[in-house]
Amino acid sequence: MYRRFLRPLLFRFDAERAHTWSLRAARLLQYTDSSVLNRLYGYHNARLEQTLWGHTWPNPLGLAAGADKNGVALRYWHGIGLGHVEVGSVSAQPCSGNERPRAFRLPDDEALINRMGLNNEGAKVVAQRLRKYAGDTYEGDSGTPPRPVGVNLAKTHDPSIMGAEGRADFCASFRELAPHATYVALNVSCPNTRSGKTFESPETLDALLTDIFALRREMALDVPILVKLSPILTERVIFDSALEARIEVAESHGVHGYIAANTAPDRHGLTTDTSRLQAIGRGGLSGPPLHARSIRLIRYLHRATEGQVPIIGVGGVDSAETAFAKIQAGASLVQLYTALVYHGPGLIKSIKQGLVGLLDTHGFDTIQEAVGTDPVLERFVL
Repeated sequence: MYRRFLRPLLFRFDAERAHTWSLRAARLLQYTDSSVLNRLYGYHNARLEQTLWGHTWPNPLGLAAGADKNGVALRYWHGIGLGHVEVGSVSAQPCSGNERPRAFRLPDDEALINRMGLNNEGAKVVAQRLRKYAGDTYEGDSGTPPRPVGVNLAKTHDPSIMGAEGRADFCASFRELAPHATYVALNVSCPNTRSGKTFESPETLDALLTDIFALRREMALDVPILVKLSPILTERVIFDSALEARIEVAESHGVHGYIAANTAPDRHGLTTDTSRLQAIGRGGLSGPPLHARSIRLIRYLHRATEGQVPIIGVGGVDSAETAFAKIQAGASLVQLYTALVYHGPGLIKSIKQGLVGLLDTHGFDTIQEAVGTDPVLERFVL
């Protein structure tokens, strides 16, 4: 129904307006009887469950940051079958983002380009929303706590907030949001601000993690801290000294996981006409063109951490096959967003059913058994 009726209607409008309307609809639908969404999209199989960071994840499929920045439709996302949701990016101060237009579809590649500029309602508002959600239970399932919700933090989009002030900005968001999060992801690699990757150099990352982990101890929290990294420039990179340095810094602080990967500022692997890309201009690329590069980074991280640190794979997940490829490369969880724009919410059930079929095909009893089983890992040399 989505591809035949809703998508043609939504695609008559610019990408951001269509997304805004879709999110409003999701916000309303989350308050309908949960059995309605379950009849349409429900599919549960215990073989897809796993335990990570002390929490149960009903399936490995989650919503990537950027889709629901302010956490306004959490019950809807979980109602259509996602195992977790990542809210954000959220900054300490509210932000309106960059000037419009700032979101663009590339239908020939089923991809998106965005330069939203970290528009969000700010940490205090989002924290209030998460606090309320944490007290909810699902209709007809009394006593069941809400499913995992991660929070993606970024520095407030203000070039005057740098250095120690930038770290304090991150910490202000952490103080508000971390008590209500299943995990906290540090967005140190956002390509959609004019100040660029302000915390991805080893020195600035080290300083940020020092402050965040100190605050975590001060608040006596056990919330996992994850770092979201940029994609490797191409899928052919064998060794990346800058990436090695980031991993070394992150591991020295004992980070609890990685997200691989953020959107990409380049235009590698696209079939969209060059003139169209030039007209769009700068922005982060997401969708299928990032799949191979995300796989490469996941493998890299899995080998570098000897498979001991969970990885969330994101970038080009649009089928059971692409999700399973990331899992075999070393990702315990995967996320999607762009694929929902092109395929709609029914894709989630399809991917979960397909994953169970792939477990059968490859002889695995559970999804956790499949993590890091890509034969390429045996000959993948750092």
